[in-house]
Amino acid sequence: MVSAIEHYSYCPRQCALIHVECVFEENVYTIRGSLAHSRVDEPDENLEQGIVIERALPIWSDRFGLTGRADVVEIHSDGEIVPVEHKITPSNRIRHAKLQLCGQSICLEEMFGRPVRRGAVYSSHSRQRVYVDFTEETRQYTLQIVEDIRKMLLKSDLPPPLNDARCANCSLIQVCLPSEIDRLNLSDCRKWLFSPSDAEVVD
Repeated sequence: MVSAIEHYSYCPRQCALIHVECVFEENVYTIRGSLAHSRVDEPDENLEQGIVIERALPIWSDRFGLTGRADVVEIHSDGEIVPVEHKITPSNRIRHAKLQLCGQSICLEEMFGRPVRRGAVYSSHSRQRVYVDFTEETRQYTLQIVEDIRKMLLKSDLPPPLNDARCANCSLIQVCLPSEIDRLNLSDCRKWLFSPSDAEVVD
């Protein structure tokens, strides 16, 4: 799924909990995100100022095994295709959303048979668009993440928790238990590093 790209980029363990373990919990941030998406959750097609606006458009790439749904896809009169992703994230903190958007562009290129050179992230927080150019470097990095996700799904791996600043606002923190697992791992390390035999006095 294209949405897994953003999840994996943000936190591989979060991605595995959602897409391998099929676990999802709500918090204030996920609810805000759902509300921000409400306007683009229903499939629709409109013509606005000469631009065809497709909302909740199903997208796919047979070549790379991707499926998903784009919030908004703009088809301009000159043939330019611009995917637009709606996020509650402030416009200066959208690095992971940019990769999801790049995944959408890869699907749209295959579907429409033409290059998709840029997209946009609309932040409901700032009510601004940030345009993203899909460089070759960004495309290759996105495809590497897709491959990493595929391997994770095949192995049903659950990566270790990160236990850093990202965890505080994650809705899965009570399922992931990053601090608790870190403490358990530290305890195991202590047992391994400081075995009773280490305390023996050697004459």
